[in-house]
Amino acid sequence: MAFADFFKKKQSSGSAAKDRLKLVLVSDRAGCSPEVMEKIKNDIIAVISKYIEIDLEGLDININYKPDPETGVEGPALFANIPIKDMKSKK
Repeated sequence: MAFADFFKKKQSSGSAAKDRLKLVLVSDRAGCSPEVMEKIKNDIIAVISKYIEIDLEGLDININYKPDPETGVEGPALFANIPIKDMKSKK
């Protein structure tokens, strides 16, 4: 499932526009293009989905600036809130 499909699922146009704007703002903070941010999110979703069933509607991945505890210098940090529906069992 592509991350772009996430925006198309059960969302009003206003909600989808809000999510797209959020993606643009996050990518701007990280200093990379929205396309690269989308690829990062797709990769995270793909890897985690191998092992656990996740709730895509509650998924929230963003980049914030956080000070380094040792130097105090702020730098980008990736934060992910990924609701887990169930663990996938080995077959």
